[in-house]
Amino acid sequence: MKKDINIPQVQDVYVAVVSEYNNIYKAYDWNAYIINDKDVDLEMVLIVSKGYTQGKETSLMRHKLDKLPKKSYAKIEMMQEDVLALNNEFKVTFFKGNKMFDKTYLFRKNTINKNALRPLPLLEAKGVLVK
Repeated sequence: MKKDINIPQVQDVYVAVVSEYNNIYKAYDWNAYIINDKDVDLEMVLIVSKGYTQGKETSLMRHKLDKLPKKSYAKIEMMQEDVLALNNEFKVTFFKGNKMFDKTYLFRKNTINKNALRPLPLLEAKGVLVK
């Protein structure tokens, strides 16, 4: 029975964390983004995020996007500096056509930092990317 279940693999959808200057507070913030590098729109995008390590866990954060157009991105949430010392997990579920896709993106603890910044697809910024 299990061999008959087809679980499609997620490609060209990423989660990135970007360090951005906040003009209001005159400081840098860390923001998480979802990037759709596909040539098709994604529908009903659900994102559940949490931070955790042994003995510590943040609250679950839930986000929903009705549509994420092709070759675009959307901000998921701002991440506080304290959370970067934890494993940060983003569970992303979406529909492409009539098929449901699901993938978990994991930023291991302390991997989100200024030294790890790299150019990102579609965003005109540098950040830490999980494929």
